[in-house]
Amino acid sequence: MRRLKKFILFSVIGLVLIIFTILGLEAIFKRQTNELIYRDMAAVPNTKTVIVLGASVHADGKLSPILKDRVDTAIKLFRNDKVDNFLVTGDHRTEDYNEVAAMVGYLEENGIDKDLIISDHAGLDTYDSMYRAGNVFGIENAIVVTQEFHLPRALFIASNLGFDYLGYPADQRAYQTEYRLKQREKLANFKALWEVLLKKKPRTLEERLSLSDQ
Repeated sequence: MRRLKKFILFSVIGLVLIIFTILGLEAIFKRQTNELIYRDMAAVPNTKTVIVLGASVHADGKLSPILKDRVDTAIKLFRNDKVDNFLVTGDHRTEDYNEVAAMVGYLEENGIDKDLIISDHAGLDTYDSMYRAGNVFGIENAIVVTQEFHLPRALFIASNLGFDYLGYPADQRAYQTEYRLKQREKLANFKALWEVLLKKKPRTLEERLSLSDQ
């Protein structure tokens, strides 16, 4: 009985420590990136590129609500003369699933010239997208568009990789999966911190595809 009580006590203590660590890391990310996030379109400084982070695409190739809002927000920045071109970065790890092509198609349907669109088909997660934007595509000055809950992590990664990126939230509605995504975001912060500390170099899309075929 005494051992059981000790086990329960240590389990509770451990759980409390984990919760405080998760909340603490989230607070650090928000505090370090708060001044980089603009919520008023008129106040957004002119930047060269808007980086649109990928999200899920439906089986018919249509953008999910979350991704559609990201691309629509990027278009608004462009039409308000806040940016000159687009970098769309997302998951294209199989022939049947291509977030990037879906975003490019949507941009073109909305009157964006293809010459103004840079495509990164190897932005398989937020770290890879931020790393490749600066180190592969040479984007020095950009504004990152994604939902409010995702922006602190994206900008924390970019800042700690040495990139001068700002953020603008794409929230235009309530999302059915928002609670689940926010909870996942808290755990993803640990991965982001680990990757930043290691300054890891992402695998290329070809390398990842070759690993998945083994």
